[in-house]
Amino acid sequence: MYSPLTQRRAGVLLHPTSLPGKRDQGDLGENARRFVDFLQAAGMTVWQMLPLGPTHADRSPYQCLSVHAGNRALVSLDDLIADGWLDVTAASEQPFDESLRQARSGFEASAATADKTAYREFRRTHACWLDDYSLYQAIRSTQGAVPWYQWPTALRDRDPVALVSFSATQAGLIEQTCFEQYLFFRQWFALRDYAHQRGIVLFGDMPIYVAHDSADVWANRELFTIDSSGELEVVAGVPPDYFSETGQRWGNPLYRWDRVNAQDYSWWLDRFRTQLAMFDILRLDHFRGFEKYWEIPAAAETAVDGHWVAGPGAALFERLQQEFGDLPLVAEDLGIITPEVDALRLAFGFPGMKILQFAFDGGDDNPYLPQNHEPLSVVYTGTHDNDTTLGWYEHLDDAGRQKVNKHMPADMPEMPWALIKTALESTSRLAIIPLQDLLELDSGARMNTPGTSSDNWNWRFTREQVSPDLAREVRTLAGQAGRIPE
Repeated sequence: MYSPLTQRRAGVLLHPTSLPGKRDQGDLGENARRFVDFLQAAGMTVWQMLPLGPTHADRSPYQCLSVHAGNRALVSLDDLIADGWLDVTAASEQPFDESLRQARSGFEASAATADKTAYREFRRTHACWLDDYSLYQAIRSTQGAVPWYQWPTALRDRDPVALVSFSATQAGLIEQTCFEQYLFFRQWFALRDYAHQRGIVLFGDMPIYVAHDSADVWANRELFTIDSSGELEVVAGVPPDYFSETGQRWGNPLYRWDRVNAQDYSWWLDRFRTQLAMFDILRLDHFRGFEKYWEIPAAAETAVDGHWVAGPGAALFERLQQEFGDLPLVAEDLGIITPEVDALRLAFGFPGMKILQFAFDGGDDNPYLPQNHEPLSVVYTGTHDNDTTLGWYEHLDDAGRQKVNKHMPADMPEMPWALIKTALESTSRLAIIPLQDLLELDSGARMNTPGTSSDNWNWRFTREQVSPDLAREVRTLAGQAGRIPE
């Protein structure tokens, strides 16, 4: 498998929900294509984004209802109007759900034979996850959106008679979910092709863990640390460290790796098959957990009482490599990383991550300092979990700013451009800049604040902010840093 990580490149971090548009979040339509045009003009050949799965009410893309499905909220209604399946007037006056239902009616009434054939083929090709997901979503909708482990016992436990009976009575709901997934993937692959034609590669994100309330856990209970009633036994997190005296209790179920292995890692193979079809590069979140993970009793309120347990290690990646060849993966290796974790990453040639906002604490051996970078890495000014670079710099005290300034050449521009230029000039093979930094935005444009549950995942920009002048300025810097591949 070809990896774009073999060339020196630069890109932008932007989740599609942050794109401009008429609705309360961006979508995969015209504004996504215009953003690709901006990237091309700016010499940025990588578009990195967060996970694209269907979210819970908090809109976090890291706690999705499925590891395979796409977020139907990203479907462009304007593109459905252009397809002739949705009435323009009705779409502007009715709820989004109703527009998607009307699009299905329009599709059934007027779609070309080729489109109807493509839909049937989509359902057949993706049946291994789509059948369970569409059934899960239909049941969830009839149960008031409560988690699957609170459903009536027969549905919770996937009693075959109960599922057949439900499927017969709610066939319309199930079909609607399948159709919405077809729309998402149809628009996604059109956008992917548009990007590829303009030299832009797509960089996705794969969380290590899945949400307890998800189609994946409901349909594959034997692979996760839950009991016979679906309740959690132990959960994921990280131990206490200098960031938190009580650690972090994430609450996701853990994998029963012995059973995953006994199934020849088929669940992970299917997951990677979906994501590798969608993306050219994948960020593997919490890479540390594949070597050893922190197991916390489900009854514990904090992560203090957890302990380390051996993960699958090289066996998983050897199986993936056997199936897919060389893997275009970036290991999220932030935090306290052991030599064993580094050895696992290096054994498969996965780049790690270098975050410049973390570079200026400690001594000259800080691995995030620019002089300590190596080509096999991806450098960021900050990630979706960081403040914007301008906001971060403004919140430093005088001593903190002096530490940063000491590592900046005398002719460096003001923030955030000083850190952007530092990232682009790094020896790291790939440099990624959040769009908020290119737009010189302060903390009000932050995407996520870890440990909080409100006011996250909502930031958006306007089309006017990504101007031709900005594209020219960024292209000049990318070219000077040797990051525009032929």
